[in-house]
Amino acid sequence: MPATFSEERIRKVIDFHGHSCPGLSIGIRAAELARLRWPDARDSDLVAVVETDMCGVDAIQHLLGCTYGKGNLIHRDYGKMAFSFYNRPAQEGFRALLRPEARGNTARMGELMGKVLKGVATAEEKKESEELRSNQQAYLMSEALQNLFDVQELETPPPSPACILASLCCGKCGEMTMESRTRRFAGQTLCIPCFETMEQKR
Repeated sequence: MPATFSEERIRKVIDFHGHSCPGLSIGIRAAELARLRWPDARDSDLVAVVETDMCGVDAIQHLLGCTYGKGNLIHRDYGKMAFSFYNRPAQEGFRALLRPEARGNTARMGELMGKVLKGVATAEEKKESEELRSNQQAYLMSEALQNLFDVQELETPPPSPACILASLCCGKCGEMTMESRTRRFAGQTLCIPCFETMEQKR
């Protein structure tokens, strides 16, 4: 089953991200899972919890409207190709994990891309890298979603909406800092960078 987003929307995702690549395709297909599940949900209804910082997160932002600024994009730095999506009004969600067999020949692609980025790849290696990436991208954009992702229903409630908290003055640098991000040390209220500096001096 090819991706259900229109070519125009996919082109806009590529423009937003800056280039087309297999990683972006993973994000497009993950976002497709959420949009198929909740076709009428507004951007503000959805929450995305991403366990990676790879290219595909840009696709999720652009296609679903989940952004850091709106408080409905949450990054958990687990290094996993996994994406959880929630619908706040429906109080339901699911987690999609990219299946190992959907990754393609990542070892060879990584090896070749490393050489390309370092400027030491031969013409043959550059060609092989482009072919591997192009083939992998075509596969990701055309394969049935159930063959790309393992999907698990989530019983946990959606993350709470963003809230406005008071700002406190850091006792060391004097900069205003959101209350929930301050630390207490030696009777002072500190921002995280100043707290870490004080910790290192102990």
